[in-house]
Amino acid sequence: MQSHLEADTLYIPLHQSQPSRPKKCSISRLFGIIIVLLLISIIILLVLYEIERSNTKDPRTTPTVNDTSDLCLTPYCIKAANYLLESIDETIDPCENFYEFACGTWIKNTRIPSDDGEQRSHSRMSTKLENALVDLLSSSPPNGTIESKAITNARRLYTSCINENAIEAEGVNVILSFINTELGGWPVLQGSTWNESTFDFAHLMLKLSQYNNFIIYTIKTVVDEKNSSIRSIQISPNIGVQNLIYYAKGIEVIKAKWQFFNDLALALTNDTSKIDDDTIALIEFETEIAEYYVKEHKISFNNTIRTTVGNLSRTVNISSDFTTYLRRLYQFGNVSLINTDIVTVFAPKVVRDITLIIDRQSPRIIQNYMIWRFMVNRVWNMPKRFRDIAQQFNYVLQGTSTERPRSVICASHVSHAMDLAVSKIYINQYFDQDARKEALEMINNIRNIFINMINQSMWMDLQSKVAMINKARAINEKIGYPDYLKNDNVMKLEKDYAEFNFNLSFMPNVLSLIQLHSKRGLRALREPVDRKEWIDITPTQINAIHKLTLNEIIFPAAILQTPLFDKDAPKYLNYGSIGVIMGHEIAHGFDDHGREYDIYGHKVSGWTNETIKAFHERKKCIIEQYDNYTWTQVNRQVKGERTLNENIADNAALKQAFFAYQQWAKTHKNVDKKLPGLAKYSVEQMFFISFGHTWCIKMTDQVANSYMLTDTHSPSQFRVLGPTSNFVEFDRVFGCKPGQGNSRVNKCNVW
Repeated sequence: MQSHLEADTLYIPLHQSQPSRPKKCSISRLFGIIIVLLLISIIILLVLYEIERSNTKDPRTTPTVNDTSDLCLTPYCIKAANYLLESIDETIDPCENFYEFACGTWIKNTRIPSDDGEQRSHSRMSTKLENALVDLLSSSPPNGTIESKAITNARRLYTSCINENAIEAEGVNVILSFINTELGGWPVLQGSTWNESTFDFAHLMLKLSQYNNFIIYTIKTVVDEKNSSIRSIQISPNIGVQNLIYYAKGIEVIKAKWQFFNDLALALTNDTSKIDDDTIALIEFETEIAEYYVKEHKISFNNTIRTTVGNLSRTVNISSDFTTYLRRLYQFGNVSLINTDIVTVFAPKVVRDITLIIDRQSPRIIQNYMIWRFMVNRVWNMPKRFRDIAQQFNYVLQGTSTERPRSVICASHVSHAMDLAVSKIYINQYFDQDARKEALEMINNIRNIFINMINQSMWMDLQSKVAMINKARAINEKIGYPDYLKNDNVMKLEKDYAEFNFNLSFMPNVLSLIQLHSKRGLRALREPVDRKEWIDITPTQINAIHKLTLNEIIFPAAILQTPLFDKDAPKYLNYGSIGVIMGHEIAHGFDDHGREYDIYGHKVSGWTNETIKAFHERKKCIIEQYDNYTWTQVNRQVKGERTLNENIADNAALKQAFFAYQQWAKTHKNVDKKLPGLAKYSVEQMFFISFGHTWCIKMTDQVANSYMLTDTHSPSQFRVLGPTSNFVEFDRVFGCKPGQGNSRVNKCNVW
């Protein structure tokens, strides 16, 4: 990774215009001359290296001539050549294992950082984003600039977060006072003096929910899945996915968690009389929950009940106290629920059973458990000695030995907490507006290919095809950022963050912040659905999503960056990386879950029973294929059923992006030039190399185990091997024969 960073630094002067200074040779100018000379030397060396490589014959590659007319020698192309050459392992036959071919050298030479459990080939995107956010939040606005109150408060929140001296001086008085006065105390800290007669579960659950901590049940305002023009309430059990991880990872993690709870309690109290007993009781309770989760997950968690507030208790067969809790919670957001408000309950049996599990426990255990779950989130906002205790547990859980830099932690925290305020200053300074136009063109090209794939499918009947084609055409794409963020008018931004007022004391800011987020979510129930709104993702996230209830795909500004996307990149690189991601998100609207939603985002399938039956037959092949993959690093088998929708999207995406690139190349002949050092590969081969490089990743064993337990995506190597082994065009491009390691004889195809 270091050489990549050096390359980035090396080419910065090429993008900067320096004022001329006649008759004066400054140190900075001399340095610039040296840099330019070094750059020219590197280009010459790469060209010579390319000529030498071009003489190497390979039956899988296209012949090249010994000149530079077909080479792209722009700074971007040289950087791209560098990172791809540092990734490919040419000792591996791409027809045997394309992932090892595309990523082998990178995997061998990459080191996982001590403050993270994984490293990806595009991790430099994250590093670049983190540094940008730190710079934006730590700097002052340009002279004469009057910033919005929202941005001022974002900077103030960041300042309170990085002020470690103030955090140390403040200590734990604020958080302990909050626990004692608002939440009923923490028994483990109070020993035998805690009075269980004061225990009030309903009050405790309500208070925690008002501070956006949904410990037992998650309550969420969502766009209604049956009618996307309104909002409804979603209830789901929240017994802690982390508990499953702890339980599945065995005694080492259980012991580390015991130590975490024990050490945190010891650091917060002088009364140690009950700590050991409380620790044992807590671990036993969490183990019981984890065992229940494992038993019920396959049976109950996919079931839903749609009802109303008035019928909730009767329909789900839970106490009327739960409906009272729901009404009181929304009242906190100034929303009075009415009996006809729609409620969707996920895993209703689990929701009922949680109540029974809790009723069997003593008040002390439940109080300890609820406050513990709350404090696991808050410990990262506390003085360093407490964060160090949490970090010791993280080392066992994720293999991370050090905490990330405080500036990065705080920038990430503020970016998440005040997302659109931070996004406004980010896009103004770092986002190339031309990227929006090119990304939209790519999405439209890829979407058109997918429509052709639907049309050419032999297993769908005409009625189903028409419904799916109309849906695909209607997908709304959101690229970069919400339009209003680029306007000078900040009225909407100010309205959205009107209540966000922070001072220089960090923990009070944190408590105020999580309370405001809770209110914001509750108030949304009575707000009209705005289809221009960005939901569940922000411009400063390196991610992309498909919102089924709105029939939309979103690609934030932060993901439209090198190496996934660059407006100056040869198009085979863009289509092989961000293009496949675009195809993936489009295809999610047509996987085993997405097919249930219509053109408007309503949960109404447009498929006939015959087409659904044919789909089920085709998906069996995908399930069986991925069931046979084993991640040897942790000796765990991929679950084809659990990862099905992501695998369907992955396989469709590779085809969409490849054929879209072919279509683009037909109308842009000889535009894409080859990269230095890689000219022996055809542009189609480079498309696949770019695709493979996107998914290069290295994880600690701890993170890999967690990934296999919780993530619905297949591990990265199978996100490469699965789709390429099913794609006849991959076989053609690399001259592979079905039956080789990277080419299935019986190829699995849904789309």
